[in-house]
Parts: sequence; C-alpha cells; structure tokens
Amino acid sequence: MSAALTPLASEEFQAPGLGIFDWPPLVQGQAWFNKPALLALIGSLLVIVLVYASFSRPKLVPRGMQNLGEMAYEFVREQVARPNLGKDSDRWMPLLFTMFFFVWIMNLFGSVIFIQFPVMSRIGYPAILSLGVWVLVMYLGIKHQGPVKFFTNVMFPPGLPKWIYVLVAPIELISTFFLRHITHAVRLFATMMAGHLIIALFSEVGWHFLFVQLTPLGAPLGVLGVVMTILLTAFELFIQALQAYVFALLTAMFINDALHPAH
Repeated sequence: MSAALTPLASEEFQAPGLGIFDWPPLVQGQAWFNKPALLALIGSLLVIVLVYASFSRPKLVPRGMQNLGEMAYEFVREQVARPNLGKDSDRWMPLLFTMFFFVWIMNLFGSVIFIQFPVMSRIGYPAILSLGVWVLVMYLGIKHQGPVKFFTNVMFPPGLPKWIYVLVAPIELISTFFLRHITHAVRLFATMMAGHLIIALFSEVGWHFLFVQLTPLGAPLGVLGVVMTILLTAFELFIQALQAYVFALLTAMFINDALHPAH
C-alpha cells in the first residue's frame, strides 16, 4: 500500500522554501566559498573591468564602452550625488558610482540564465556594505563636527520644548546612528530575497504542472506559472536597478548628514 503511494507522493507539488538560499561549499573544507561568494568575486571583477574599459583611455568624442560609462557616471552624479551632496558630490563620486554598479550587478545575477541567484538576497553581503557605510559616516561626522557635536546635533534638534527632549533624544540617537543603517541593509536584502522566492515559486509551478505532473487540469496552472515567471522576471529587472539606486542614494544622504549638520 505504502509502496503504491510513493510515486504519487513524489509527484506532489512542493513550493520552494528558504533552502534555495543555502549553497554548499565549492571547495572541500572551505565553507565560506560557495556560489554567492564566487558570484561576489565575479561581480567585483566585472565592475573593475567595466570601469577600466570605460575610462582607462578617454577620448574627446566618447565611443563604445566610454560612451556607456559616461552615461552611467552622469546618471549617478545627477540623480544620486549632486541632489544630496552638492559641492561635495565630485569628491564622493568614486564611492557612489562603484557602490551603485556593484549592488546592481549583484542583484542582476538573479536574472542571468544559468546563474539565477541575486547575491544580495544573502543578508551578509548587504550587511557588510551597510556596516562599511556606518563606519565611514561615524568617522566623517566625528571629524567634521566633533565627537560631541556630532551626537548632540542629532539628539537635540532646535525649536522643540525642552521637556520633550527626554523622548526625542534617545529616539533620534537610536534611529539615526543604528536603525537607519540596519534598514539600509535589510531593505536591499528583503527585497531581493522576496523577489527571488516569488519567481522561484512560479517557475516551479510551471515546471511541475507542464513536465512533471501534466494533467488536463494542471496544464493551465503550468502555463500561468510560465507567464508569471516571465512577467515577474521583467519586473524584477526594474527592482534590481531601483534597489541599487536606493542603496547608493541613502549612502549619499548619510554622508551629507555627517558632513553638514541639519542645524
């Protein structure tokens, strides 16, 4: 009886779970070196190669890679750096430009065939980037505002009744110096993780009902799964670029707050 039910059980649809984010090591004994780590290394090299190909031999009339590189540079400068950093934008463009394209490529891997895994869906990668931004912001704030003023400028905004600072000061301290940097990483991680999980679900629906358990009733579900996978992948391409933009934009805002107090 149980043996007869085994083939049917094996054909039951099972939705993909969090296990799709776990990868075994690629090298025996090196648990850290898995597929996401390899993709992060490849992504870093891609950024270096693309930037070198674009700007190593600049010409007066840009062509090819230089033309694409300059368009990308102008986008980050006009949409990320200048609106938030003003006269300091050129100084911080190398960081913001590199960060935008690194995060974008890490996200874009989720839509590349045979790779299909967004590296930023593993919390460690956006967390280390956010931690680096936090260290930079702390250093710049203390350097430009002083170790005391940097904290008091945030904790005690002017124009409020003195009694309310009892509530405002700890909230501003926790929010500005900790929570916003945590959400800086979590926003990117959660978006990439959710998008990858949803696409994996619909692709599994399409595969299962069209190739594993093809039935007259299941075939429409399989077609729906394929269609939704295509549509969601197209939407995910937009989200991948948007999240890279938001991450770089917030970095520019945090740097500006450290350089120039609001009051």
